[in-house]
Amino acid sequence: MMPCYTVTVSTGSQWFAGTDDYIYITLVGSERCSERTLLDKPLYNDFERGAVDSYDVTVGEDLGEIELVKIEKRKYWVQDDWYCRCITVKTPSGDYVDFPCFRWLVGDSEVVLRDGRARLPQHDKTRLAKQHRNKELDTRRKTYRWREWQPGFPMSIDANKHKDLPRDIQFDSEKGVDFVLNYSKAIENLCVNQFMHMFQSSWSDFADFERIFVRIKNTISEYVMEHWQEDFMFGYQYLNGCNPVMIQKCTKLPHKFPVSHEMVADCLERNLTLEQEIEAGNVYIADYEIMDDISPNSTDPCTVQYLASPICLLYKNIQNKILPLAIQLGQTAGKDNPIFLPSDGQYDWMLAKIWVRSSDFHIHQTITHLLRTHLISEVFGVAMFRQLSSVHPVYKLLIPHVRFTIAINTKAREQLICECGIFDKANGTGGGGHVELIQKAMKSLTFKSLCFPEYFKARGTDNPDELPYYFYRDDGIRVWEATRSFVSDVVSIYYTSDETLQDDEEIQAFVKDVCSFGMQDLDHCEFPKLLKTLEELVEYLTVVIFTASAQHAAVNFGQYDWCSWIPNSPSTMRRPHPTKKGVVDVKFIIESLPDRGRSCWHLGAVWALSQFQENELYLGMYPDEHFIEKPVKQAMEQFRKKLAEITSDIKIRNEGKKLPYYYFSPDMIPNSVAV
Repeated sequence: MMPCYTVTVSTGSQWFAGTDDYIYITLVGSERCSERTLLDKPLYNDFERGAVDSYDVTVGEDLGEIELVKIEKRKYWVQDDWYCRCITVKTPSGDYVDFPCFRWLVGDSEVVLRDGRARLPQHDKTRLAKQHRNKELDTRRKTYRWREWQPGFPMSIDANKHKDLPRDIQFDSEKGVDFVLNYSKAIENLCVNQFMHMFQSSWSDFADFERIFVRIKNTISEYVMEHWQEDFMFGYQYLNGCNPVMIQKCTKLPHKFPVSHEMVADCLERNLTLEQEIEAGNVYIADYEIMDDISPNSTDPCTVQYLASPICLLYKNIQNKILPLAIQLGQTAGKDNPIFLPSDGQYDWMLAKIWVRSSDFHIHQTITHLLRTHLISEVFGVAMFRQLSSVHPVYKLLIPHVRFTIAINTKAREQLICECGIFDKANGTGGGGHVELIQKAMKSLTFKSLCFPEYFKARGTDNPDELPYYFYRDDGIRVWEATRSFVSDVVSIYYTSDETLQDDEEIQAFVKDVCSFGMQDLDHCEFPKLLKTLEELVEYLTVVIFTASAQHAAVNFGQYDWCSWIPNSPSTMRRPHPTKKGVVDVKFIIESLPDRGRSCWHLGAVWALSQFQENELYLGMYPDEHFIEKPVKQAMEQFRKKLAEITSDIKIRNEGKKLPYYYFSPDMIPNSVAV
């Protein structure tokens, strides 16, 4: 009897995954190799999308331990790519060995797989294993190259268009992610296209905005529309809106913002002076200084657009609500830069708040969302492909969390944030201002600021007793802790000591690549260049996973809720901010707010960005079995259990609430930045 190996091949279920090409396999054992064998069953269509096919490979003598599986694809008729999920080999003695693949074979190509056990580089002893590892990384570094898209930006992938990307990281079908198509579709779905031909014209009054506002009953967006003018609603968004990252404890009033006790006395509720309220820790501040000197959008000669860099003082009243106390619309105090107060005329105060909301929108879109989730996740993704072999446990851990990120960002550089892109159409920072904003924000982006709990400590907003109802902070910390605990479980399976980590060349090369290339070695960024302790490794990987999943979800999926009612977050302003009090009326405000056409583009954008993909994978869902080890599967199970608990607690808390907070609910957190 000749020894016989049974090979089971599973083809992906995404679009166009199947192939009609010739597929050959060679089994490489510790003793000898099999013949190169064509996998083909007579009168049968092999390797269809979603199929699992089995074949017998007969050999002269036992091959020993199966170390590698080599697959080759040769053209049959036309170019026909194939997505191979994995290959399982059943040996003559009845053992099953899994060889995860999860890769595209494009054109005439071959791929060499190792079995699914994760291994650190220093634990690879055989020449064959070491060679395979080095060869894979050599190829990857040639395929995944760094490039600077704009000076002073984090580095990104070297590709001009989505179609130039390695096939493995492209979207399954490109049509689903065409921004021009999606936004136009959104504008159509929202039935607002009849306003597009009146692009430049102003609305007639606030109620007129309702003509493009889709009223969905009992939603946050409807509640925002009804209450946007109220101070409590303005203050609430600093804690739980879609940019809940601006508020910080005010320990001393800045010189540039000379608010006196007399100005705000009638708003204070504790019979204390403003000084005393500050000392008692009841005063907060949001400073939009980074907006100072950013160039406003000048791409449309018919519409002059304006930006401001306001400062806003906030007060925690006796019911623990955050309310605005005073607003200055520029960074320099002076008679042309009055301090607006709740006691001013209704429209003066309303427009001051609208200007703050508009500045908040720019920072949210460009810094909180684009820079601090999209671009940073891409840096981690590119470095991972360049430096971690597919048998490295950290590669297996991170791969689900970088899915489609490089693709969506490449698409954004192609259509959205490029010169003359969609961003220029409706955004006050379009036409270059958004680039200046990122360059400026990069100067203060530190690694520590990506560690979720640290962010609040640095801003004096970490204590729930002092600042309650900050659901963004509280839910986020629970998800951070669950993620950290999962990462820690997985790390401890493969790393027995700090020395194991220090000896791991691949992981050290990965963090170095992130810092030296991805972050361009900017001194102030304080990204680690090497990792010394397992604790540091756990924190680092938690940052990677949390940023791509939870952090992105929290600042992305609330955009329709909070930004669809245009006066609550205008994407641009068409008149300069007032330099004195008493000149503002409704007409002045309407002429400042976005015109009909820009309102429609803005609405299409926030709607499109807030949609989940139809086959979305949420946090903790790992259908691709990169890991085969039992302990890792147990850690994943544990992770899902914790996440389910958090989901259920959030659901219970939100019951009956007019303003539920669900952006950190794990069942609504996709694994990766993919929209």
